[in-house]
Amino acid sequence: MRWLDKAVLAISPERGLARVKARSAAHTLMNYDAASKGRRTYGWKSPGTSADSAALGSRSRLRNLSRDFMRNRALAVRGRDVTSGNVVGTGIRPSVRMEQGQENRASEAMEVIQDHLLTSAIDTYGVSDILGLQTLVMNTVFTDGEILVRRRMRNTLFDPNLTLPFQVQLMEVDHLDESITSNGNNDVIEGIEYGPTGKAVAYHLFDQHPGEVGWRRRRKMTSTRVPAEQILHIRRIERPGQMRGIPWLAPVMTTLGEISDYQDAQILKQKIGSLLAFFVKSGADGKTYGGAQLSHLEPGAIVGLAEGQEVTPSEPPKVDGYQEFMNQAIRTIAMGLGLSYESFGDLRGVNFSSGKMGRIEMDRFVEIWQRAIIITQFCMGVSRWTRDSWRLVEASKGLAPVPKSIDWTAPKRPMIDPAKEIKAAVDEIKAGLTSLQRKQRELGYDPDVIAREREEDANRGGTPTAPANRNQRPPEDETIKEDEEDERQ
Repeated sequence: MRWLDKAVLAISPERGLARVKARSAAHTLMNYDAASKGRRTYGWKSPGTSADSAALGSRSRLRNLSRDFMRNRALAVRGRDVTSGNVVGTGIRPSVRMEQGQENRASEAMEVIQDHLLTSAIDTYGVSDILGLQTLVMNTVFTDGEILVRRRMRNTLFDPNLTLPFQVQLMEVDHLDESITSNGNNDVIEGIEYGPTGKAVAYHLFDQHPGEVGWRRRRKMTSTRVPAEQILHIRRIERPGQMRGIPWLAPVMTTLGEISDYQDAQILKQKIGSLLAFFVKSGADGKTYGGAQLSHLEPGAIVGLAEGQEVTPSEPPKVDGYQEFMNQAIRTIAMGLGLSYESFGDLRGVNFSSGKMGRIEMDRFVEIWQRAIIITQFCMGVSRWTRDSWRLVEASKGLAPVPKSIDWTAPKRPMIDPAKEIKAAVDEIKAGLTSLQRKQRELGYDPDVIAREREEDANRGGTPTAPANRNQRPPEDETIKEDEEDERQ
């Protein structure tokens, strides 16, 4: 009973009793065990902070720990590689959609895409094409929780080899100048400047990475205000209003560290258990064998013992339950990352049905990450910059018309049993449950490319041409029907 209830009860017993009854009834109606405070919930934390405030002050440490895990923890690297390998794979490829009446110039427009996006010309550092940058973006989002992509406009007079006058630069979020707190009437939080509506309007970026060493680090650290239109801020958004990301390993980081310590302890046990040494006692003359010293005992050592010395061998502990423990621990990590347990390399007892079921949930997560992170935030942002830059040089360079849009097709998903899965896809198309074009995109193919290639094959005397309407079934081959009729006769 609270002190106020006791005071009211002492002054006015009737009112005090009514307060106590009302409080007791409310407690009965709102009886959530998890919300109670007691022994079972001791140590549970429930701050009411916003999405970004929850990691304020600890974001940098989480990021640095995650990077260290990538350097030293095999399971962390596996989780990152499985995630990027499934989300990006061989690359989410671009294709153009032209304005009405300009469809015949799609091949010319694709040549511009090929020359700029699908070569290292798109990369400020001249290393990767847009497909390689996708993998690097996904790796960084997994490890750091977020990444910045900056547009760099170029003067084609000084860079004549560039088809389009822009490049992209990938930057770690360490470049954000968190010492700035305001710019005019706008608030600057962790290096991001927000306008009156709460939308990011600019990013304050260091010219170089704060963790740089050597001659670059000796340069003066200065930051520049970069408008938000020139920045793509890629991260996984989990709560409304969230502007910053956190490393994907954060929920399982403690488990990963403890598993690594457990593995080290088990390896040490095995090393102790494999220790085999020979001990030689001194003879009647008191001379000892000049072998290894007890302080340098190692497998295969021969140690001479002085008079009176005796060695009692230890009994190394047995390693029991190691496999079962590790399997459960890896399952916990896989669940925390949204991956399947089998994706970590253990395929024992997996058949078509179990393998298919194990991938259903993971594939759904992969599709969400593809759409929400790589395609929506990165690829579409690059598409916008591409079309804007295209308009600047379309006339001067005599390029094809600017496409109406640039579409992105995710790579083909690996099939567990191609014969069964392809037959199922054909049945879906025949039953009218989906279109041929949509199924082609689901399998990672561009319908326009397939239609063009089938037409080229037909012109060379190869396979029949694709049907005019890709949403309809192709006509059956009448020649095959005639051959079958002849055989029956």
